[in-house]
Amino acid sequence: MARENLNDILVFLAIAREKSFTRAAAKLGVSQSALSHTIRDLEARLGLRLLTRTTRSVSTTEAGEELFQAVAPRIEEIDASLAALSDFRDKPAGVIRITATDHPIETVIWPKLRKLLISYPDIKVEVTVDYGLSNIVEERYDIGVRFGDQVAKDMIAVRISPDIPMAIVGSPSYFANRNHPKSPEDLLNHECITLRMTTTKALYAWELKKGKRETQARVGGQVTFNTQPQMVQAALDGFGLAFVPEDAVVNYINKGQLQSVLKDWCPIWPGYHAYYPSRRQTSRAFSLVIDALKHRT
Repeated sequence: MARENLNDILVFLAIAREKSFTRAAAKLGVSQSALSHTIRDLEARLGLRLLTRTTRSVSTTEAGEELFQAVAPRIEEIDASLAALSDFRDKPAGVIRITATDHPIETVIWPKLRKLLISYPDIKVEVTVDYGLSNIVEERYDIGVRFGDQVAKDMIAVRISPDIPMAIVGSPSYFANRNHPKSPEDLLNHECITLRMTTTKALYAWELKKGKRETQARVGGQVTFNTQPQMVQAALDGFGLAFVPEDAVVNYINKGQLQSVLKDWCPIWPGYHAYYPSRRQTSRAFSLVIDALKHRT
C-alpha cells in the first residue's frame, strides 16, 4: 500500500470514530478543510462514498462501515505492537487511556495510580469520566472500568474494588417537613435527584432490591445531573433524595449532614472491574497499570 493511502485511511478512521470533522481535526492537529480534501481524494481513488455528511453529523456509509470494521482492529494491533516495544527500553513508557465513571476514578483509580506514576514517570494515563458505557474498542480506550455485571463476556476483567453498597440519602432540612419513605413506592411522592444517562439520554431508574424482591423506581425531581458529585451536593443542599454509592456519603451521614433511608432496599453491587479485549497485546506499561489497580484482599 502506498504511504499516502495509509495516511488517508488513518484520517478516515479518525473521522469515523469521532463522527465529526471538527473533533477529528482537533485530535489530528490539522484543519477541517485538509481532512475534507483527504477524504474526497480517498473516495475518488476507491470510487466509493465512505462518509455521509449532514450539517449536524457525519456517519459511515455501508462501504465505509465495512472498511472501518476491517481496518480499525488491524491498526489497533499495530499500535499495541509499537507500544509493546517500550518494554525494550530501560523504563516502561506509554499512554494508557481509561474510561470510568467519577466514583471509581475518585475512590479507586486515582488513589492507586498516583503511587504508580511517581515510580514510573514515563507512563502517562488519560482518564475520562463516562456514564455512557462506551465501547472501549471503538473509542480506542485501553481500559474500561464498570461494575462486574456490566462487563461484556468477551472481555478480560480484573476486580479492582470490593463490592459497593448503595445508599439513598437526604438532608435534615429536606426531611424537616416530610416523612421518611417506607417503601420504594413512597419515592414517587418525594423529590429525587436524578441521573441522566449519557448514551440513552434516559433518566436512570433506581435499581432497588430486598431479599429476592427487585424493583426499578422511576423517580423524578427538580434537578438532574449526569455525574455523581453534583447529585451528592444537591442532596446536601436539600433538593431531594440521592441514590449513590454509600462510601461517597458515609462521612456526611456520620456528621449528621445526610440521613440514610430505605436501607433494607439498597443493594450491594458487584465491585468495580477493569476490563480490556482478550486479543489485546499488552505492553509493560499496560501490565503495570492493571497490576496497580487490582483489588487485593
